[in-house]
Amino acid sequence: MAAQTSPAQPPAVQPPSATAAAAVAARAQCPYCGVGCGLELKPPPHQVPAPGAPASPAGPEPEGQWTARGDRHHPSSLGQVCVKGATVGETLHHNRLTTPLWRERTDQPFEPISWERAFTLLVERIQATLATKGPQALAIYGSGQMLCEDYYVANKLLKGFLGSNNFDSNSRLCMSSAVAGYQRSLGSDGPPCCYDDLDLADLVLLIGTNTAECHPVLFQRLLKRRRRGAGPRLVVVDPRATATSDAADLHLAIAPGTDLALLCGLGHLLLQRGGVDAAFVAARTEGFAELEALWRAWDPERAAAVCGIAAADLRQLADWWCETTGVLSLWSMGVNQSREGTATVAGICNLHLVSGQIGRPGAGPFSLTGQPNAMGGREVGGLAQLLPGYRTVADPQHRAEVERHWGLAPGAIAPQPGLSAWQQIEAMERGELDLWWVTATNPLVSMPSLDRVRAALARCPLVVLSEAYAGTETEAVAHLVLPAAQWSEKDGVMVNSERRVTLCRAFRQPPGEARPDWAIFAELGRRLGFIEPFRYGSAAAVYAEFVGLTAGRVCDSSGLSHELLAGHGPQQWPFPAGTAPGGGQARLYTAEDPFPGAPEGHRFPTPSGRARLWADPPLGLAEPPDAAFPLVLSVGRLLGHWHTMTRTAHVERVSKAHPEPLLEVHPEDAARAGLGDGAMARVRSRRGAITARVQVSERIRRGTVFLPMHWGAAQGELACEANRLMHELGCPISKQPELKGAAVSLEPA
Repeated sequence: MAAQTSPAQPPAVQPPSATAAAAVAARAQCPYCGVGCGLELKPPPHQVPAPGAPASPAGPEPEGQWTARGDRHHPSSLGQVCVKGATVGETLHHNRLTTPLWRERTDQPFEPISWERAFTLLVERIQATLATKGPQALAIYGSGQMLCEDYYVANKLLKGFLGSNNFDSNSRLCMSSAVAGYQRSLGSDGPPCCYDDLDLADLVLLIGTNTAECHPVLFQRLLKRRRRGAGPRLVVVDPRATATSDAADLHLAIAPGTDLALLCGLGHLLLQRGGVDAAFVAARTEGFAELEALWRAWDPERAAAVCGIAAADLRQLADWWCETTGVLSLWSMGVNQSREGTATVAGICNLHLVSGQIGRPGAGPFSLTGQPNAMGGREVGGLAQLLPGYRTVADPQHRAEVERHWGLAPGAIAPQPGLSAWQQIEAMERGELDLWWVTATNPLVSMPSLDRVRAALARCPLVVLSEAYAGTETEAVAHLVLPAAQWSEKDGVMVNSERRVTLCRAFRQPPGEARPDWAIFAELGRRLGFIEPFRYGSAAAVYAEFVGLTAGRVCDSSGLSHELLAGHGPQQWPFPAGTAPGGGQARLYTAEDPFPGAPEGHRFPTPSGRARLWADPPLGLAEPPDAAFPLVLSVGRLLGHWHTMTRTAHVERVSKAHPEPLLEVHPEDAARAGLGDGAMARVRSRRGAITARVQVSERIRRGTVFLPMHWGAAQGELACEANRLMHELGCPISKQPELKGAAVSLEPA
């Protein structure tokens, strides 16, 4: 399979020499966002290991801490790093869990127990549940922080050997609309673009993404081009003015929930202005007649009125799109976390397909992944409807292929999709789950409608938490807490937004009795009687088993191994067996390489070989504002903090930059509520109320307020549980909650 190259690309990055490697203790992918930057890690001076010596000892490092810097040898980031990656070494030893903890009731204090006792409790509960309620009463909620090996063993145990597809992950809150949208439009998950396209695009549409803060290294790559006078034009679609929109040539400050209407209006103008590649549409797509009828109904005046923008601005975007040879669309949570998230992803794909802007340098629909290994988790099967290798549990052939690979009898894998994240909460409300196992995430901050989540968990007999850090909000509702080895303390693979696979080697010892998640699930599998299928000697053996399941799939990684990645550095999939190092495919669905194993005439992995155009009518917010709750609350990230602050709360530099959560309010909305800048506001929704300090700003659209989501109950006096206010309604296809729009009211606190 040929690599996609272009004269405008930067030169290939060679793996570091032995001399360069000796200067650092380890190289890895950053464990924060989905950009997947390469890091070089250096130990405290007193702990510099001799060649071949083991990593640092267990426990705290009072005499110094690990330091991180960008790895210029990593092809995705070329030495760039943001403040989170640069300070990750400061977080590794703070506040760590070191031994299993147990309590029978959540109103009791935890007591340390042995791993033997912990496994006994798990085995007894699982066996009793299987005997009385069956496998559907077991569920695991995982995370894009898990390495591929962790994901794989957990999925194999639950979906394969215990017979429950109830493995979901926080990717449900993050990327599931992108997964579903790619599947519907292109036939498979998997972004068709790569980061080099940022250097080649003439027009970049940033929709539903504050890239400057949430994927900062990619945004800086765009700005570097602009400083050189090499373009591209930037168009930003966001109700807020942000650091991203500050750099834009055009900022479309649309009303929340109107993204799909905007895309339909843009499609109308493409029809008008000759922006349709008729040959591509005829040869490579299906469904154009239905889409054309939808677009015809959304003239620019109608679309602009719904979105609350000037029709002239929409026409300007259409003009640029039609005159540009390379259009790249980037999106993230502002699109995915929506009632019509899947439809909006399909809407973006529609525009690229109709204009032929896909499968070539500098063009395509490019989903920016939220978490460091959310992409790898999708490949491994880390959502309730998925199996490894971009397979689905509903497909009989897919189930049979995985059953053979795992040595299971035909029919062992259940044919129905498991419970998605919110469906797991609803099942606990009904008393249907006996065990809920949370791994490497903190849903008691990140889930919507948090009061309802807490009440549901109170009905679950055994809540298990595998976690690296003590004192999280989810620990407060758990019965059994297992100390987990985190990134930096175990070997494993992560995959970033451009399908780049990086081996992350352990460079520290886990503190105390902490264990890798894959090893915990493998040990449990053996204790449940599945001895041979879970007799792994290393993470490398787990990965080797997984990549065998990807052969011939769009995400073919069958040529990869820990050994190859260690010797030749990060590689991009598809990477079939026999591929030379550096020979992975940069772009998917090109004319030369449509997808792995594509039959003649099949450019896309659909039954017809054609991409599908979808005519989904815009619906708007699931909970629109009204007289009682006249404002729309959106939540999101800040540059320096990561999700629920289990790491970043310990970084002094970050805490000084972001000392407290601030509620952005437009001056007219603040005046109407009797609030001044710096005042404390009571923010109410149909689900509860919280208090936050007001930041009056004209940088947010009238009728919209914004609050960062990081500060949960564990932050003490600064606690500001934004997601207590958010509703659980979401996309009916992806099951992703609409975390970007809840109706609220304001009043002085």
